[in-house]
Order: sequence, then structure tokens, then C-alpha cells
Amino acid sequence: MITQISNDDLPLFDRAARQFRGAPANEAFLDSPGVLAFVASDGDEVLGWCWGYHLVRPDASMMLYVHGLDVVETRRRTGIGRGLLKAFIAAGRKAGASTMFVFTAESNVAARSLYESMGGGPPAQGPSVNYWFLLDS
Repeated sequence: MITQISNDDLPLFDRAARQFRGAPANEAFLDSPGVLAFVASDGDEVLGWCWGYHLVRPDASMMLYVHGLDVVETRRRTGIGRGLLKAFIAAGRKAGASTMFVFTAESNVAARSLYESMGGGPPAQGPSVNYWFLLDS
């Protein structure tokens, strides 16, 4: 079962956050503008999650950003990741998004295969590079 997370689903989201991030979920995250989060579960067992943001661009066009997609190792290659990503995309389309982006490691063959099988590909401007900044004082 795939659940689109709202504040009413904080206990389920908390279980997913603890399982995949090793930290509790915070309700402030769910209250943030543009947040989209989904959890796949079977009864009380969390099988996977997908979360990210619906972003409005300066020209008012809308896009999605997938920040995290994880599936329990023993349940990978069973359609859970695909189902989570489809739910994320459907919610984004409903909100008006027309594009989506996600970053993954070049070596993450499973993720790249999933994204490519669902129509994803390199950006039109060619290969890109990620930069991360530590914002400590």
C-alpha cells in the first residue's frame, strides 16, 4: 500500500524516516510548502519511501524534485520503487508540474535503470555536476 503522507500520517512517516535516515521525522517538514512524501507499507512494515518537493520557478512553471527514494533491500526489484515514483509523479502532475529531476550516483545502476525505464534521461543541456555546500558558521 502506498500512502501520500499528510500530518495525520506522521507516525508512519516517522517509522520510514527512522528506518531509512536513522532519525525521527519532524512535523515541520510536512508543513513546509511544496513537500511531497509517500510511504510504501505492508501492514506495520515499512517497505519504502519517496520524498521531495513541488517547486515553482520564477516564470511560474512548476517542476518536481525527488530528493529521496529508498526501498528495503530484500524488497527491491519488486515494483515498490516504481510504484512510489509513479505516485510522486501523479501528485506532481495534479499540482501542475511538467518536469521532474532527481540526482543519483553514476554507480547506482539500479536507480538509473528505474529512472530510465520510466522515461528519465540526462538534462537537455548535457551532463551536470552537483555541488554541495556546508553552511556551518
